[in-house]
Amino acid sequence: MVQPLEGIRVLEWAVHLNGAGAGYMLGDLGADVIKIEKPGDGDEFRRILSSFGHSNILPGDRIMNFEAVNRSKRGIVLDLKKQRGREVLYRLVEKSDVFFTNFPKSLQAKLSVDYQTLSKYNSKLIYAYNGGYGSRGPDSESRAMDGLVQARTGFMDALADRDSQEPWWTQGAGAIFDQAGATMCVYAILAALLARERWGIGQEVETSLFGTAIHLQVINVNRALWIKDPFTRFSRRHRENPLNNYYRCADGKWLVIAEVNSDRWWRAICNALNLGKLVDDPRFATVKGREENHADLIPILDKAFITKSRKEWLKRFAEGDFERFAYGPVNSVFDLATDRQALENEYVVEVDHPTLGEIKTVGVPVRFSKTPAGVGSPAPELGQHTEEVLLGVGGYSWDEIAQLRKEGVI
Repeated sequence: MVQPLEGIRVLEWAVHLNGAGAGYMLGDLGADVIKIEKPGDGDEFRRILSSFGHSNILPGDRIMNFEAVNRSKRGIVLDLKKQRGREVLYRLVEKSDVFFTNFPKSLQAKLSVDYQTLSKYNSKLIYAYNGGYGSRGPDSESRAMDGLVQARTGFMDALADRDSQEPWWTQGAGAIFDQAGATMCVYAILAALLARERWGIGQEVETSLFGTAIHLQVINVNRALWIKDPFTRFSRRHRENPLNNYYRCADGKWLVIAEVNSDRWWRAICNALNLGKLVDDPRFATVKGREENHADLIPILDKAFITKSRKEWLKRFAEGDFERFAYGPVNSVFDLATDRQALENEYVVEVDHPTLGEIKTVGVPVRFSKTPAGVGSPAPELGQHTEEVLLGVGGYSWDEIAQLRKEGVI
């Protein structure tokens, strides 16, 4: 079977998750992704030895962050500071469909690898720039990091606890905005490829970490812009809808209920928790009543949930009058390794890694019935495929490759 992007060649000149993450997603879809790294030490992600105080070093001195976001690619080393290195790039561009980068516009222009230059070698090239704050405005050249855009777009403020004055950083979830930024870059590239297929045009497309962070908050940002009423910060103790909250069970584990339509389930919940007397209690019998008296209701629910283990509550909900009731466990990321739903849908898959052996890893979150996507090769060693790419794509001879190596170009 063919894959969705089989036959599409992508040149990646990008670093970190916000940049390189786009490449592995395109590679998982079947594109031939060629990662271009500088001589010596390559992508900076190869040297991130720890994150938030946790080691990233894997067996064989591989780096976890780099391995995670550079699978499904071939890797070459190319010195773009040298004219001969750029000449090699130009030849590869002639044979490629996409070039993408997250290096700033000023560096693109300085090295003559900007869209205006590369499009001269391939007028149908899709050139994708995944920047920090966007290419216009006073901060167009400023460095943007996951935490910075969380802070600037109001995300840190919105997710903070209502009872605290401090903002809240999603450190424990990893760099999720970087991942979203990479995903948005893929979205732009795929749309541009479709436009080229339909109208025969290449073009430059641009995304940014800042713009992505705003996009992800479309409901709350528009609430602020339109009706001047963004959502209040979360507080478990002051949750206006107690059936959209999480509760601690007897074994210390947590269970979450996420019911917006609380009236539909009020009677069933009361019966399941042995709180039948609350069904018609005038304080709680209506949505409005539960909202106004949530400070009284939440402690009552707390005392009920703490009487049984989470496993017991999950079993009771599964067997009771709770068809399509929205509830579930509050898990840790470790639980995904054994989560049947994640495994059977191949959101977590097993792969054979040359250094790590048989391991589980994040899969592909989309499914195609006739053109399957999937996890490809492991992240390349620095320059692992340089000769292979120059021979097969660039059309260089072994003598020419030897000369490029002698000149320090590769």
